[in-house]
Amino acid sequence: MLTDYARKFDIEGFMDALKKANDTYQQLPLMQAIKKKEQYPYRVLIGTLLSARTKDELTAEVCERLFLKAPNPLVLAQLSEEEIISLIYPVGFYRRKAKNIKAIAVLLIENFNLNVPQKMEKLLQLPGVGRKTANLVLGTAFNIESICVDTHVHRISNRLGILKTKIPEETERDLESMFPDKYWIPLNPYLVAHGQSICKPVSPICSQCRIKAFCRQISINHHR
Repeated sequence: MLTDYARKFDIEGFMDALKKANDTYQQLPLMQAIKKKEQYPYRVLIGTLLSARTKDELTAEVCERLFLKAPNPLVLAQLSEEEIISLIYPVGFYRRKAKNIKAIAVLLIENFNLNVPQKMEKLLQLPGVGRKTANLVLGTAFNIESICVDTHVHRISNRLGILKTKIPEETERDLESMFPDKYWIPLNPYLVAHGQSICKPVSPICSQCRIKAFCRQISINHHR
């Protein structure tokens, strides 16, 4: 739920400070690996699926390797699961992910004319795709207003003190009700980069935080 602090939160000032902070961070390695014009929605979809429970740097390496071999769904569908495993190892849950992305490639061919769907309900029909992945695809690949809530977005939103939520679905709902939709898409990459660089899960580097003035530091027991 939204907190009392959320009602007086300076959203415009916060987003301006968060953007300026992000200008000082390195570009997310996964986005560097997938941000190419050719088959961009396909790259975003598969790259996001591969990133679950895996560090960005490793996911970026794996994406480069996979997309070099399978630059589009048609080629990916022709690969065996074992071939896909050899390309994506050692991402987390690589066997399950290999099975899912091969199945997705087949579905994109059979049901969507090789195109990644642009609707939430259609994306959720794809194996392994949840709201986090679907929202990221909609926002990043198609510029459709959506808030992708991953572990960084969920953690930082609660640390700021604007929300008090237990699950990502609650965080997504409350952020949508609080933030103007012009901020929905950038909120995820900004907070992900901030979470990886400064607002870490354990011992965040609050002394270097450029949005500290907006943060209530909820549930932070130790910081640097």
